[in-house]
Amino acid sequence: MTESIRRPAGELEAAVLSALWAAERPLTPAEVQQVLPGVLARTTVATILARLHDKGTVSRTRAGRAYAYSPVVEDHAALAAHRMHTELDKERDRPGVLARFVSRLTSDDEELLRDLLAQPVVPEEPR
Repeated sequence: MTESIRRPAGELEAAVLSALWAAERPLTPAEVQQVLPGVLARTTVATILARLHDKGTVSRTRAGRAYAYSPVVEDHAALAAHRMHTELDKERDRPGVLARFVSRLTSDDEELLRDLLAQPVVPEEPR
């Protein structure tokens, strides 16, 4: 009896995002499927892309009968920040959430955060 091997949560999303980051143009699910290692069904790739779109992580435009997808965030750090903002936006008690987050920082991370907060904010360039 063979057991199916389940990938850890988020591994496929990370692989799809890496493929999109490496591309110099929007990719369709079929194109993403071609550059991913291993064997994944096109429908699986399309589902992952649709979920990433629903999360606001990728944008999509029509490409014939399909969609072509582009990343909304430019790298892993921006993705983590996007996820943190998404979670924070879900909560009514923003001060409570931020206070609990900060209380769990290591002293090195706390120092880094203080340094970052002391720097002037540079507006992001539109994509």
